[in-house]
Amino acid sequence: MTNQIAGSLPESMTASVLVRRGELRTEQRPIPAPGPGEVLVRITSVGVCGSDTHYFTEGRIGPYVVDSPLVLGHEPAGVVVALGDGVANRSVGQRVSLEPGIPDPLSPQTLAGCYNLDPGVRFFATPPIDGVFSEYAVHPAAFCHPVPDSVSDDAAALLEPLSVALAARSAGQIRIGDAVLVAGAGPIGLLIAKVAQLAGATVTLTDVRAERLEVAKKYGAAHTFTAGNQPPVEPAFDVFIDATGAEAAILGGLARLAPRGRCVLVGMGADTIALPVPLLQGRELVITGTFRYANTWPTAIALAASGSIDLDGLVTSTHGLSDVEAALTAGANPGALKAMVRP
Repeated sequence: MTNQIAGSLPESMTASVLVRRGELRTEQRPIPAPGPGEVLVRITSVGVCGSDTHYFTEGRIGPYVVDSPLVLGHEPAGVVVALGDGVANRSVGQRVSLEPGIPDPLSPQTLAGCYNLDPGVRFFATPPIDGVFSEYAVHPAAFCHPVPDSVSDDAAALLEPLSVALAARSAGQIRIGDAVLVAGAGPIGLLIAKVAQLAGATVTLTDVRAERLEVAKKYGAAHTFTAGNQPPVEPAFDVFIDATGAEAAILGGLARLAPRGRCVLVGMGADTIALPVPLLQGRELVITGTFRYANTWPTAIALAASGSIDLDGLVTSTHGLSDVEAALTAGANPGALKAMVRP
């Protein structure tokens, strides 16, 4: 039994489906019913991630292969329209941001508080789990985080990439007074820069595209430089965070770390790189990775609601479900940052 909004819901919904690599189509699908502990959400905004684009253009990311039709999109916000049995802490009409990964609640990783590392996590738009380029989605109520009216639909969706940035700050153990170098001035790199600046660091941001660096100061960067025009290599930074996945950027950042510096790998790109072992040993550098996030939504909501971080300022184009291909390829446009799909 569910508690629905006034009036009946439609019998079907529209979804944008990746049929195979490079081919999308819109389909009519039944609206799912929420089960115990779940809510039905009318999706209002979804951010387009580089992983969505990679699935569209390449049909796979690492071991995850699109071998059957898949709905992309994993950065959603929406409005609760129906409650499943046992849901008492969410209400119909409530605006929410959906945390896209659903872990096994009893896995060792979940019980240890790092549920993002649960190997059985079910994550939107990661084959074979459908994402949210659709009008409605069912999701556990515990992973549908209420947002205040001061946070727009787009900003509520972009709490997901902000969570990536918060996880990177935590992994880098950024402290007041740290000098931080961030490689990559896309949405993730910009948000990492802003989070680091709010934590009290002085941030330098670098990218191969000069036009992306034009907004860097708005997102906390005190200094910027473009690849090929960088200052001489000096071991001047306490923390280096890579948001590119490019081997050249990673090696360049490592070279700029001061003794006992910390490197955080966020971007996904090169499967392997040749590490400069004498540099790592001689400076006692620490390298770690991040995988998504855990327990970040309360902080992300507080930052967005207070105006400390301008998530809406990242949005450079908006699209409907019939225009998802344009959304997935918008990142190639000069100056493009974040495309949003608004079902």
